[in-house]
Amino acid sequence: MGEGRIYLINGPVVRATGSQGFMMNEMVKVGKEGLIGEVVDIGEESFTVQVYESTTGLQVGEPVRGTGKLISAYLGPGLIGKIFDGIERPLDRIALLHGDFVVRGVEIFPLDENKRWRVEMKKEVGDTVRPGEIFALVQETPLFEHRLLVPPHVSGKVVEAKPSGDYKIHDVLLLISDQKGNVHHLTLYQEWPIRIPRPVRERLLPTIPLITGQRVIDFFFPLAKGGAAAIPGGFGTGKTVTQHQLAKWSDADVVVYIGCGERGNEMSDVLEEFPRLVDPRTGRPLMERTILIANTSNMPVSAREASIYTGITIAEYFRDMGYNVALMADSTSRWAEALRELSGRMEEMPAEEGYPAYLSSRLSEFYERAGRVKTLSGEEGSVTIIGAVSPPGGDFSEPVTRHTKEFVRCFWALDRNLAYSRHYPAINWLTSYSDFGEDLKEWFREHVGEDWDGMRERAMALLGEDDRLQQVIKLVGEDVLPDEHKLIVETGRLIKIGFLQQNSFSNVDSFCTLEKQFRMMELILLFYERARELIASGMAISEIKRSDVYLKLLRMKEEIPNDQLERFDTLREEIEKFFDNLRARYKEGAKSAS
Repeated sequence: MGEGRIYLINGPVVRATGSQGFMMNEMVKVGKEGLIGEVVDIGEESFTVQVYESTTGLQVGEPVRGTGKLISAYLGPGLIGKIFDGIERPLDRIALLHGDFVVRGVEIFPLDENKRWRVEMKKEVGDTVRPGEIFALVQETPLFEHRLLVPPHVSGKVVEAKPSGDYKIHDVLLLISDQKGNVHHLTLYQEWPIRIPRPVRERLLPTIPLITGQRVIDFFFPLAKGGAAAIPGGFGTGKTVTQHQLAKWSDADVVVYIGCGERGNEMSDVLEEFPRLVDPRTGRPLMERTILIANTSNMPVSAREASIYTGITIAEYFRDMGYNVALMADSTSRWAEALRELSGRMEEMPAEEGYPAYLSSRLSEFYERAGRVKTLSGEEGSVTIIGAVSPPGGDFSEPVTRHTKEFVRCFWALDRNLAYSRHYPAINWLTSYSDFGEDLKEWFREHVGEDWDGMRERAMALLGEDDRLQQVIKLVGEDVLPDEHKLIVETGRLIKIGFLQQNSFSNVDSFCTLEKQFRMMELILLFYERARELIASGMAISEIKRSDVYLKLLRMKEEIPNDQLERFDTLREEIEKFFDNLRARYKEGAKSAS
């Protein structure tokens, strides 16, 4: 392990002499206080370190000592339900030992070293183990079963095995002898370098949707498990609220939420709200399947850059157990700003808007770690990445948003006008897109309804036509439109307000099942088709709007809960009856007139 001496300090970037004995991405201890840092550049006689803590008070001449290890995440029982900083230090234990503020140089093992876990062993002496295989089980929470994995680089024969029982995190459970005669000690945890993706056996096609319960996403812009999505939007458009909803309601087994460079009050809201939330699938607290990583805007900027990699490494670990993981990154723009600041302090040549030239490749490295895979042990698991983007002034042409679009297949564009008019989620249905529609078509047809994609296309066509008519209305008013165009406008209003708008605070409408979404859109399109037939035969649209059927369609999202879907049959009968009676009266009136 190498040792150098500091000769330059530039904010979180430190340069030191004596590059011998160091390696790239090695974790080092900087200064007398042992600040945590990472080697990011090595020259012939000097090397550069980015320090993950405040360098205030650090002096030239202080030592930089290598640890011989890459900057890594510690993976094992005790991650679920906890909150860590950007380099996986447990903030609750830091607060308990040192107060509300993170003390410089503090080093606490991320996992509880004193707690005993009940371990159910799956291997015994003489068994052969393969990389990634499950060798023991730990019931980490009443909701979550933690599966202990053989590290990816280890295989061989078990020469010693502990029986099932209670063990601490550092206790050795298995001794594995490989073909070269090397003996590997397997404990309850393993380490993995955060900048290196964990290996998998095979990448699978994204053919299963991540169900979010948000109609604008599930119905119009679906996201596949193992896919990557971006939520761009200016200040106040609802990026964080949308990600909170996805964390609460998505059908992922594990949620990793990264607060990267966001305001501290937003993370405090998460910390206060999540423990009170109940998992709708199990009735247990949502925190029993959630991990929080907080690196807020008042924390060191370099740790913000590392927090994204820490989060994705933890997500990959749970994926390798065979779980579906949803990772929320809020926001990648703040992460990119950290890259820009560090790049500037390292005196690298800036590219567009001051960002480093490697911004695009860093974004691709992050989003490409998403995927639905077959793990080394043959299990199926996935990591789905949902990254918020905060373009300055809502300008989607700025570099972070533009480069992000190159690597995601789902783009949920938040609209300032929708947000300010209290339309939630404020996802613009005209500028958003999803490339997963074709991949998921068969799944939706099989599990929800044969006409799912057909209804989606008809609804999108109506919204597009409604937008064109809205431009005409702004110029000449709605009264001059013919009735068939007025019907499109009214149906567009039904879709926008009665279907796309969703109340995140409603007990009934905060989450909407796929079947309810299908039934709602089915009735809206039924209303349109029946009304169009009558208008084509000469009836005025005012006759159709006079009924309370229109209002019932607007209110059905709140009035029909997810567990009372049979009421849609009643509403359908009412709609059919209304139009049948209207047609009969119209024909009778036409006969009398003739």
